[in-house]
Amino acid sequence: MTRATGTVSRGVRAPIIREGDDLAGIVVDSVLEASQSEGFDLNDRDVVGITEAVVARAQGNYASVDAIAEDVKAKFPDGEFGVIFPIMSRNRFAICLRGIARGAKKLTIMMSYPSDEVGNHLVDLDQLDEKGVNPWTDVLDEARYRDLFGSNPHTFTGVDYVSYYRTLCEEENAEVRFVFANDCRSILPYEKHVLTCDIHTRERSKRLLKAAGALTVLGLDDLLTKPVDGSGYNADYGLLGSNKATEEKVKLFPKECEHFVHEVQARLHQATGKSIEVMVFGDGAFKDPVGKIWELADPVVSPAYTDGLNGTPNEVKLKYLADNNFADLSGDALKSAISEYIANKPKESLVGKMETQGTTPRRLTDLLGSLCDLTTGSGDKGTPIVLIQGYFDNYAD
Repeated sequence: MTRATGTVSRGVRAPIIREGDDLAGIVVDSVLEASQSEGFDLNDRDVVGITEAVVARAQGNYASVDAIAEDVKAKFPDGEFGVIFPIMSRNRFAICLRGIARGAKKLTIMMSYPSDEVGNHLVDLDQLDEKGVNPWTDVLDEARYRDLFGSNPHTFTGVDYVSYYRTLCEEENAEVRFVFANDCRSILPYEKHVLTCDIHTRERSKRLLKAAGALTVLGLDDLLTKPVDGSGYNADYGLLGSNKATEEKVKLFPKECEHFVHEVQARLHQATGKSIEVMVFGDGAFKDPVGKIWELADPVVSPAYTDGLNGTPNEVKLKYLADNNFADLSGDALKSAISEYIANKPKESLVGKMETQGTTPRRLTDLLGSLCDLTTGSGDKGTPIVLIQGYFDNYAD
């Protein structure tokens, strides 16, 4: 019988992960138990995704606010510097800001507007139009910002992030002022020492700041790249990808995950005889239509994955084939023609071919990571493992 389903994504439940747990064993046991209890087989080229949070938990990759503060003091010894382009997040950035403020004397925080990098809006675009403000050229101080826009609580959290970040810094005895601008160099009339907190644009910001004469230019990826008083660390991403664990501790992005994904793959192969791909995943990409949030607060979607997940899809668009190449066919004849076309499509890249228009030429790990992220959720589903089946199948299979 012809199979009637395509890609299937399943959240797999697992025990609560603690530091030191044999996570590879837990992942394999959980997937096998799900297969047995739900009555489905595992196949070659299935994909197992494990959320970065449990990988970091098993690694014990945590750091205290005090450790952040000590690293800040070492790297900004004068204690006065600019903090630019922070995202608006109680979970992702506020705990880092507490450590930054604890290690500082005076901060100038420059926030992008109307929104931060991941889509959280400080003000609505219509408000900018109404007030005649150009966010690409106009630099606002806090008084001007308040005069123009007043208080703007976040759509979902109800938090006024300017007030929240001010209070947080003052609780740490750091003097703070706010500036609103979108050119990273706008901080330089205020501070020549800069900590840039953007995620995916950080290299450009660093380059522009250095070229414009900044004396110190560091990013969140330059903090906690080594242990501080025995803390966790991430040599590649520092504080990027971290989030709040407790009021005084952050969980860092997992480090050195390559061995882990290959260990899981090897154990699954030993248990099933199947060649299953494995990846660690963080934030995927999905724009919320109401809050305008993109997510993407992690520095990469997948910090580690097995070799079979390299590359991009090599797909053709079914509706294009149906409306153009085989417009004169219908029913079984159309199905047969399209199936044959797909079965014989070139193995090399189809980029630039009209038959591919409307497909999604993103990296496989980014596509799969987004699917994993949406499947596992961010709350109490209890499914830190995701099993994806049939992703590499097509209409001809």
